[in-house]
Amino acid sequence: MAKAKTRYICQLCGSVSPRWQGQCPDCEGWNTLVEDSGGVVTPFQAKHNLRSGGRAIELTGLDAKVPLPERQSTGIQEFDRALGGGLVAGSATLIGGDPGIGKSTLLLQAAASMAARGLTVAYVSGEEAADQVRLRAHRLGLGQAPVQLGAATSVRDILTTLGEGAPPALLVIDSIQTMHSDLIEGAPGTVSQVRASAGELIRFAKESGAALVLVGHVTKDGSIAGPRVLEHMVDTVLSFEGERSHQYRILRAVKNRFGGTDEIGVFAMAAEGLAEVGNPSSLFLSHRGEDVAGATVFPALEGTRPVLVEIQALTVRLASGATPRRAVVGWDSGRLAMILAVLEARCGLSFSSAEVYLAIAGGYRVIDPAADLAVAVALVSALAERPVAPDTVAFGEIALSGEIRPVAHGGLRLREAAKLGFARALVPAALGKEKAPVALAGFATLGQLVDHLLGR
Repeated sequence: MAKAKTRYICQLCGSVSPRWQGQCPDCEGWNTLVEDSGGVVTPFQAKHNLRSGGRAIELTGLDAKVPLPERQSTGIQEFDRALGGGLVAGSATLIGGDPGIGKSTLLLQAAASMAARGLTVAYVSGEEAADQVRLRAHRLGLGQAPVQLGAATSVRDILTTLGEGAPPALLVIDSIQTMHSDLIEGAPGTVSQVRASAGELIRFAKESGAALVLVGHVTKDGSIAGPRVLEHMVDTVLSFEGERSHQYRILRAVKNRFGGTDEIGVFAMAAEGLAEVGNPSSLFLSHRGEDVAGATVFPALEGTRPVLVEIQALTVRLASGATPRRAVVGWDSGRLAMILAVLEARCGLSFSSAEVYLAIAGGYRVIDPAADLAVAVALVSALAERPVAPDTVAFGEIALSGEIRPVAHGGLRLREAAKLGFARALVPAALGKEKAPVALAGFATLGQLVDHLLGR
């Protein structure tokens, strides 16, 4: 156990002496040294005291003027939208998605676009040989783009090569799970290797001013594989979503230190690569020739972009004693159970003897709580077999009491609906009193809405 360190302090000048003596060596006062037992000092504390020996850092106030970061456009507007306006010099961006979703294709298109404008772009592939990437570029019509292409997995080799000349404006690493640092033992893809490789590459980007884009693998549940600290190390995290069986792809910003989150860019997979979709609503609205019961349109909001999607519901009556089924595609199944319970308890409708199927057209996934009202409208329409007018949209949040609550950005949703030719909107009562580009029908409770739809 560590012993207390004894010292002697002069009562006149405060001088500290390791042993007692009659006269203070500093002020020469007699009988002024008094014993003082200091705190317990262990050998570890003596060697690892961090309160001294460091470099003093400069502290500034919040009112200091900071210039806005310079952004470089990728040449793809939907990509720039998800990034918040473009790539920031010296930033690190991580993009993840399922295998074959189009991550490498999108980055190759962005790299070719930036290189065609005279910027230096380096594309390093750790999963494919350089010839394979070159063949994909020719297939996409990008074979003449002056992109500096390389195939390597050693971080030391990559940084040594890039350090020989001027740093590139864009550095793409495909993928970070294949990179290997000889400073750490372990196979590529392990937690320590991913952390060390990403740290070295991010340090190079910060020091050189190059915009770094890392491609990351994902797990079965869609989260980025590897250590969670990887997402904390980078400045921006993008998620590339979509189903192989569907045409569309959505690039969603999960984290962005230089812009807003939940911004999306929408693409459509074509023979010549990923094509931008300027009007995403056209992908998720079905073109039906006649009115269909159980279908309604919901103006969803992704970041600052409204997207109109069609919600489809189907109810099938069962014989007594059979267990009804609930199937949901593109929405939260727990949320559907809540809406069905409110319709039964507050509105007197019976779904207990009917199977209920709910789907979002086009494979889109809705997480906006404002979809409650549109789902309720689709369910009531399907149960009563009464089609909703095709020029009508609906949005609002439903409480367990049956109250219809207002949601954010109602005006933005209505303007997008009016732009696409919709003339009516079923909305919460608080929004129904405002001026809007479409005719509004406001409802305070879900019971009032059901009475309106059923003509009671």
